[in-house]
Amino acid sequence: MIAIVDYGAGNSASVLQALTHLGHRAEVTSDSGLVARAERVIFPGVGAAGAAMASLRRLDLLGALRERIAADRPFLGICLGYQLLFRFSHEDKTECLGALPGEVVRFPDDLREVADGRRLKVPQIGWNRVEFAGSHPLWRGIDSGGEFYFVHSYYPRPETAPGMTLMHTEYGLRFASGVVRGALCACQFHPEKSGRLGLRLLDNFCR
Repeated sequence: MIAIVDYGAGNSASVLQALTHLGHRAEVTSDSGLVARAERVIFPGVGAAGAAMASLRRLDLLGALRERIAADRPFLGICLGYQLLFRFSHEDKTECLGALPGEVVRFPDDLREVADGRRLKVPQIGWNRVEFAGSHPLWRGIDSGGEFYFVHSYYPRPETAPGMTLMHTEYGLRFASGVVRGALCACQFHPEKSGRLGLRLLDNFCR
């Protein structure tokens, strides 16, 4: 069974709908015991880092999430659920889960397209290319450079770590739009809202 972590931060229902469409059995839950026992865990999220971490503390989910990641069992973070894996977020000056080295920073207010100097909107809302480094089962059958759907004003800035493979995207600057390390996978984009490629990525994770 796949546990989709529900901590009041948004898009768990759309993730469940995508997995149901793919034929995978999943459950939306805030039960730390179920998160610990599940075969796979998906940690989605939208909204602000400070409120999300407060909700995780209130629901007593922090320990279960940290233990799950430390055990190197299949885990997928999505959007805010990707950002919260890092040590610190400058959004609300928030101490996060600390599972990945690095911090989460905001796009500059004067963000511009590299090629032509065109002003870019923050948050980034819409489709953008994702480049994959090397090969990995998570993106089997997906060509590097395919487009996925983003909604975010902040992005992670990982520190170099052994065994970490990054995905990259350009939006005024080149940023880490995802990471894989062991059984931990995480992405800034929303695979559940990214059409055929996003469904393929979710299916790869579930298999």
